[in-house]
Amino acid sequence: MKVKYIGKREIDIPNSYKIFMNLLPGKVYKVLSIEDGWYRLIDESKEDYLYPPEKFKIVAAEPLPPVFDHK
Repeated sequence: MKVKYIGKREIDIPNSYKIFMNLLPGKVYKVLSIEDGWYRLIDESKEDYLYPPEKFKIVAAEPLPPVFDHK
């Protein structure tokens, strides 16, 4: 599955963590898996991380990535 990042390029949040700094607005990313409802994809850091689906628009649904529930 491929998704387009529809969020903004965010920055560090004090006393928290980096959020969406390594995603480019409008860029299409391949979803490697869906884990607990979140998308695992390789971002601009060349590492794979989980991101919430509400920040993306599905642009190609096939093939579907594996789904994992870590409960």
